[in-house]
Amino acid sequence: MAATRFDITGIGNAIVDFLLPVDDDFLDRHGMPKGAMSLIDADTATRLTLAMAGGLTQSGGSVANTCAVAAALGARVAFLGKVAADEMGGVFAREIAAQGVHYPTAPLQAPVPTARCLILVTPDGQRTMNTYLGAGGEFGLADLDETVIAASAVTYLEGYLFDPPAAQAAFAEAARMARAAGQRTALSLSDPFCVDRHRDGFRRLIAEGLDILFANEVEICALYERNDFAQAAADAARDVKLAVLTKSEAGSVILSEGQEIRVAAAPVRVVDTTGAGDAYAAGFLAALTKGESLHAAGTLGAKAAALAISRIGARPPAEEIRKLL
Repeated sequence: MAATRFDITGIGNAIVDFLLPVDDDFLDRHGMPKGAMSLIDADTATRLTLAMAGGLTQSGGSVANTCAVAAALGARVAFLGKVAADEMGGVFAREIAAQGVHYPTAPLQAPVPTARCLILVTPDGQRTMNTYLGAGGEFGLADLDETVIAASAVTYLEGYLFDPPAAQAAFAEAARMARAAGQRTALSLSDPFCVDRHRDGFRRLIAEGLDILFANEVEICALYERNDFAQAAADAARDVKLAVLTKSEAGSVILSEGQEIRVAAAPVRVVDTTGAGDAYAAGFLAALTKGESLHAAGTLGAKAAALAISRIGARPPAEEIRKLL
C-alpha cells in the first residue's frame, strides 16, 4: 500500500451553484419535477439564471461539497474536476483552495463555460436542481492525477459525473489506479434519475471491486430494482465491503462484513436539503480515514448532514463545521 498524502480524493463535477428560494408555482411554470436533478443545455441555463436574479451564488458540485466539508473536519483532501478558463472557473478554483482542498486540475482551454447548477429551494426544504455540465462534462482520462490517487486512502467518485462517456472511462481508470496502490475506492450514486440512466455502468463499477458505496434509500432501491429497502440493502451488502445507506430523518444503515449498524439522524429544523448527502459522506469519510469506528463515522456524518440542511446552501462555514468535532 502506498503512503497516504491525502485521506480523500474526490472526483466529480466542478460547478458553481445558483440557489433561490421559490414556491411550488415557480417549479410548475418551468416544468420542473420537484426534488429531481435534471440536465439542461446552455440556452436553458441562461434563461433560468436570468429568472433566478437575486439568488445566492457559491461553488458547488456534490463531491466537491464533500471535499470542502471534510477538509473543515480536519481531513487531508484533494479534488479532481474540470472548470473552464473563465470567471466562474476562477471563482471555483479560489474557493476550493481557500477551503483547504488541493485542486490540481488544469482549466479547460475551450469556448465551453464552467458548469453551473441552478437550485430551487421550496418552503419544505426540498431542492430541485437543473445542471448544465459545461466544462465539467469534459473531464477525462488526461485529467486524472495518478500521483494524487495513489496517495489517497479513499478515492471518492461522484455518480452525477457518470453522464459523459469520457468521465465513465476516467472513473474506471481511477478505480484501477487506486486498487493498484492498495487504496480504497468509493462511489456516491447521487440521484435516482442518475441511477436509472446508468444502472448497468454503476453495477459494473461495483463488480470490478468498489470498496464503499454511498446511497440513500431511493437510490439503492433504484440500483437493484427493488421495492423494498431491506432487500436492496442486502444486495448492496453482498456486492461491496461497506455500504453506507441514508434514510433522511430515519437515520442511516451501515453494512459491513455481516454487521448492521444503525445511526440515528441528528435533530434539526430543515431549511434546505441541498448537500445533505454530501455532508454526510464528508463526516463519514473524515472519521473513517482517521481510524474511528463505523458508528462514530456515521454519527459524525449525521451531524454534518444536519448542519448542512439547517441553512441555505451546501457548504456551511468552516468554523461551524469544526464545532462538530
